[in-house]
Amino acid sequence: MMLFRVGDIVTRNSYQNDTFFVITDIDGNVAYLKGINLRLFADSDLSDLVKVEEKNVIDDDRVTSNLTEQLNLDRNEYFYLPGKILHIDGDEDYLSRCMNFYKKLSIMAYGLCLKEEDIKTEIESYLKKLNPDIVVITGHDAYYRRKGSQDNIQNYKNTSNFIDAVKVARSFEKNQDKLIIIAGACQSNYEELIKAGSTFASSPKRINIHALDPAIIASYLALYDRNKTVDLLDVLAKTKSGADGIGGVMTKGCMFVGYPR
Repeated sequence: MMLFRVGDIVTRNSYQNDTFFVITDIDGNVAYLKGINLRLFADSDLSDLVKVEEKNVIDDDRVTSNLTEQLNLDRNEYFYLPGKILHIDGDEDYLSRCMNFYKKLSIMAYGLCLKEEDIKTEIESYLKKLNPDIVVITGHDAYYRRKGSQDNIQNYKNTSNFIDAVKVARSFEKNQDKLIIIAGACQSNYEELIKAGSTFASSPKRINIHALDPAIIASYLALYDRNKTVDLLDVLAKTKSGADGIGGVMTKGCMFVGYPR
């Protein structure tokens, strides 16, 4: 059997090697895994794993194109004040990647790492302090099919925690145009998150979403003219998972446009 260590990058033969993981722990013949590009935890027998070269595993550059070019910002004549983002994430590694993504796009963003169950008790104080245009509430989730219906939020790892946090945020600011809420993670209950007050949420088809998908949505909205309604299909198409992974309601952008530069 191939020798594996914590920190190795691997794929699983039984899943056609479709997802990259890092080994976070090994207990006997079982490896505990964390998705590199997907917000996903898993475990696997060591015999099912294959090591992967670290290069080309992180796919941020392939997944995210230059949003400023796609939104046709005229840098010669106008100046722009993008919307402000508060990104709350249950995973420190994914938070770091999202913050780097915002930085590349010159978007003002504040990052906060909190356990999913703690977000609801902390979020209001940060909304008051930072007054963001967009709040992202994400981390890890999972739908446990063996437990039963996907309509029951008790059959999810963290959907109920995300719903509670969304309700607090929406109670703080009821106007969808004044506070855009992007909530959920892999396999979250999309319908209940939308009902709770999310503007965008995962996951309509209960699939795994990319680590950057919430940040892609947030960035698109932060860089879109606040006087214009976003093209809902276009913004969803910018994500890795598309409309199967994230859905939402019509809203306006958050960016002020000024002249002259």
